[in-house]
Amino acid sequence: MSGELNVRLLTAEDAAVYREVRLAALRADPDAFITTAAEFEARTADSIAAQLTPRQSFVTYGAFLNGELVGLTTLAREERPRLSHRANLLGVSVAPEARGQGCGDALLRAALAQARRWAVTSLHLAVTEPQTAARRLYERHGFRVWGTQPDAVRDDAGRALSEHHLCLRLDEPGG
Repeated sequence: MSGELNVRLLTAEDAAVYREVRLAALRADPDAFITTAAEFEARTADSIAAQLTPRQSFVTYGAFLNGELVGLTTLAREERPRLSHRANLLGVSVAPEARGQGCGDALLRAALAQARRWAVTSLHLAVTEPQTAARRLYERHGFRVWGTQPDAVRDDAGRALSEHHLCLRLDEPGG
């Protein structure tokens, strides 16, 4: 599936295709997300469209390979004054058939550029223990683990998963 890769902000008009891609990601890799497929599937089209409407402190990017939406990520800046120097990277996913083609890297570059436009000094995310490929992607972009929370998430079978917390300092050299 190699070909032309484009990343852009998603808007309310992308809600239907976003819903399909997000639901597929939740079903294919449930241990990578806090939200379950059932929770997301219960959401209304209007709530998804509202979520995708870019705001001053919340945006979602889509990676398109040959015109098809194959990857997602959301960047959310903290709004409280004492936390507004921080942003969180959420819901990163790339469809299995599009992995290894630069989609994750392109999504992260877009999110990092937006974080810099917001003048954010630190970017945060969490990744569950089984998600080693995702963790390697984040570390390639300069994120570093600052802590691991045991028993952070329980899967559908009740198995405990640890969660690594990562940070990228944008106000330091190399950030």
